[in-house]
Amino acid sequence: MNKSKVLASLVIIIYALFTIFGFMGDQVVAFTLDALILPVIAIAYFVFYKNKTRYFSLFLIFYALSDLMGLITNLIPYSESSSLFFKIDYYVGNIMYVLSYVFLIIEICKSLNFLHVLKNYTIHIIVLTMLNVYLVYVLQVIVDPEKELLKVDFYLELIYNIIMLLLLSVSLLNYFYRDNKKALYMFLGTLCLVFSEVIDVAYIYITQRSLLNFIATTLVLIAFYFLCKQISLSNDKEEELDDIYIESSKSSKL
Repeated sequence: MNKSKVLASLVIIIYALFTIFGFMGDQVVAFTLDALILPVIAIAYFVFYKNKTRYFSLFLIFYALSDLMGLITNLIPYSESSSLFFKIDYYVGNIMYVLSYVFLIIEICKSLNFLHVLKNYTIHIIVLTMLNVYLVYVLQVIVDPEKELLKVDFYLELIYNIIMLLLLSVSLLNYFYRDNKKALYMFLGTLCLVFSEVIDVAYIYITQRSLLNFIATTLVLIAFYFLCKQISLSNDKEEELDDIYIESSKSSKL
């Protein structure tokens, strides 16, 4: 068995143990195992994937580091003296998640023809913007129904939700633009990632049921399967789309 299969098997074993301990009610062990999944996937990416890109690598690094920070903080017994570590974990951890999503947005956008997207998907952009505004409002109401959060916490949650939904919108527009398997996998990956975040909000702020935590982690695992799967694919329609847009621009000028 080669090393890639060993790491894949390790991810499956960690996920299986997370599921068992989660439904047994041992949330501490379940959280520890959950936080180990992404770092193992990140190691596999850097060791075995040849076609690495800068921004996708940064996305994985910041996401995995945030998970590891949460894991370390969770191992510290909570007390008044250690409460500072939990505050640092909340702010720094969430900022790293936001940065990871920003890097993934850049990865998607770096080769997009924005003029083509704006010209051909204007209605889509308007509808997505309206939907995102509504979803951000709903998420903020769930997170802070009584408006008791500190301003810095409120704005951090707001920025987090905006970036998260922007990622989903950009990946959907990228799929419309590319219309190929790579863009489809990227969209499915970001879709699962955003759904997992929404379920996490329900788990943290509404009801801490093991089933919700299980679904959220499963969606994250599926998300990274698609995100890693698309790395080896190419945007085979990129040149064709760019040529079509250039020709149409020239025709319109004439």
